Amino acid sequence: MTVTRALVIIPTYNEIDNLASIVARVRAARPDVDLLVVDDDSPDGTGDLADDLSRAAPERVHVLHRAGKDGLGAAYLAGFAWGLERQYPVLVEMDADGSHAPEEQHRLLDAIDAGADVVIGSRYVEGGEIRNWPWRRLALSTTANAYSRLVLGVGVHDATAGFRAYRRAVLAKIDLSTVESQGYCFQIDLTWRAADNGFTIVEVPITFTERERGASKMSYSDISEALVKLARWGIRGRPRPR
Repeated sequence: MTVTRALVIIPTYNEIDNLASIVARVRAARPDVDLLVVDDDSPDGTGDLADDLSRAAPERVHVLHRAGKDGLGAAYLAGFAWGLERQYPVLVEMDADGSHAPEEQHRLLDAIDAGADVVIGSRYVEGGEIRNWPWRRLALSTTANAYSRLVLGVGVHDATAGFRAYRRAVLAKIDLSTVESQGYCFQIDLTWRAADNGFTIVEVPITFTERERGASKMSYSDISEALVKLARWGIRGRPRPR
């Protein structure tokens, strides 16, 4: 079944230098998808820019304003709720900083068309690539993914990836009201929950490019959260085979 309606959710906080470009690239690559910018009251004016972009294409570009910076996971959960309420069959996560190439989005949607329930744009499968990352970030990422596979027993190479697509049935089945994770841990959390509910997870190769403008939002608290919660989930029990 060909995807007829998809919503690309782009969380933003102080991304005024990147937002217009990423929105234009998404629209050029896939004119048939809709976009939702979820802005956490950015002090640099990103939210106002998002409103301008929406006024220029009101049927395709939408904006959800939140009261303040509350974390990546909370922004995505708000975006999921917005999209589910409007009956989108597929919801896509994408960063605003250009690290995820909109031109590769078709790989995720093609895999959904082929029958996958969750599609992860992976840096660590054959054909995947990382550009311009310092060795410390690369070491942290590979270690976090190896740790998640070991502790949770989920055979996903890039569980921390933030470029992914979900069928609405996955998000409707998962109890999103109980998800409190942020950052790295949010992506691992949803991967684990999808696997635990028996959904089909497919990884497709992407090229991840470190941002050229603006500052990364990842913090050491995100890393600490991931380590603690992964250990807790591992003790609770790995996903059951289906």
